[in-house]
Amino acid sequence: MSLSLIGIILVQLYWVNSSIKNNEEQFKLQIQRALAKTAVRLQENDAHKFFKYYAAYKDSTDMIPSRQEMLPYYYNYKKNIIPENVIHSTDVDRVDYNLFFDNRGGSSNYINNAKSSTSYLNENNPSRNGDIEVWQRYQFDLYIKDFRDFNPLEIRVSKDWLEKILRTELSRSGVETPFEFGIYNRGLPTKLRSKNLKWKDVTSCQYPVYTDIDGQSGYRLLVSFPKKKTFIFSSILGITSLSLIFTLIIIIAYLSAINQLIKQKQISEIKTDFINNMTHEFKTPIATINLALDAIRSPKILCDEEKVKRYLEMIRDENKRMHSQVENVLQISRLDKRELDITKNQANIHEVIDEAIEHVHLIIETRNGTLIRNFNAKGTTVLLNDVHFTNVLVNILDNAIKYSPEEPVIEISTENVKDFVLIKIKDSGLGMSKNTQKRIFEKFYREHTGDLHNVKGHGLGLAYVKRVIDDHNCNIYVESEKGKGSTFTIKMPLIN
Repeated sequence: MSLSLIGIILVQLYWVNSSIKNNEEQFKLQIQRALAKTAVRLQENDAHKFFKYYAAYKDSTDMIPSRQEMLPYYYNYKKNIIPENVIHSTDVDRVDYNLFFDNRGGSSNYINNAKSSTSYLNENNPSRNGDIEVWQRYQFDLYIKDFRDFNPLEIRVSKDWLEKILRTELSRSGVETPFEFGIYNRGLPTKLRSKNLKWKDVTSCQYPVYTDIDGQSGYRLLVSFPKKKTFIFSSILGITSLSLIFTLIIIIAYLSAINQLIKQKQISEIKTDFINNMTHEFKTPIATINLALDAIRSPKILCDEEKVKRYLEMIRDENKRMHSQVENVLQISRLDKRELDITKNQANIHEVIDEAIEHVHLIIETRNGTLIRNFNAKGTTVLLNDVHFTNVLVNILDNAIKYSPEEPVIEISTENVKDFVLIKIKDSGLGMSKNTQKRIFEKFYREHTGDLHNVKGHGLGLAYVKRVIDDHNCNIYVESEKGKGSTFTIKMPLIN
């Protein structure tokens, strides 16, 4: 069972790890898809703005502009800032421009117009058509290159617009998580960037934008995701939580089963000890009764009236002893089933304690023991069952006597704490371990006493005490240290 449980947990961990890796790969693909679409939108944005200038020139002059004629419309050209890599070329025939600019100045169908120009198209020569299309694209790229060279990036694109486009494309790709973005030119940041973006951010993804005629670009669009791990894990959080819950249920059930097995084993051992103790408790009086009966049958004893009476008294005492043992077992059983009727009446707790002391007084005297009374409680009126509560005190006192290897010294004290009276019974006997203190009130439980085998009992006395105390709505506590004795404290509510 343990190996299977460990195997299940390892399989679950492997599955979660694999799911996270798969989600990371899928996340990267989604980001690259969103960045690619954003790059296209940036290209289209440049083309759209360029054609606005183109349309303005055409409308004002009713002529198709050359590259040189378009330059005064650009931002840096007006400021006499000319990039070093700009090459001015006017050697393209004006008819060539008509091939890729339509009469409305649009960019989407410039190739279609070129194809409809019969002066340059030869339907019987497909290779000629392909050459014209390549030439048209080349000329268009040159115009766009001029537009970008003479217009700074921050003039062509606003940060808010770029953020909006990125957010839209990421959302369409299923990426709903905060991000940082920016455009870098040859590793240097531009003004189009968010505050917290870093070029070497390990969680960032990049994509080339504004590619030139040769497909090269110094611009990189970077996007960073501060909560990337949270987003990836959230996608499998539901199924992972269910898996974790079911695994925990299996673990709890497993531990519970193991715990029950251990408890059943302990209960079996305790019951075996109980049966052995009860057998011993019954065997001695039965043997005594049989010996007494055999003696009475003897003609010599039968004629001696005093000896007959003594043997009959012995039989009666042993019979009472067996009856007392059986009654204890029956009382515990009735208390467990809530069948024992305990009627409570108003009583003085000091009087009940004195009555219990009388039951054990002779035993203490026989062992040359000492019993000290310290009745300090002023409020002593409580609600209890006189018989059962007296038995509770007698059982505790009897244990204090039995577990004192030398002359027993027992102190009984009372005191008031708020609306309660505390009854403390302290002895200087063997004491108990911490584990025994936790289980002392369990039915059938008895602590091993080492070489001290003369302590008789069957583990029902303190179990009976606990049941009666609980029925009286009281509390009982035990404080003990091995070799230094024990103190039992009963906390009872007072009544007016």
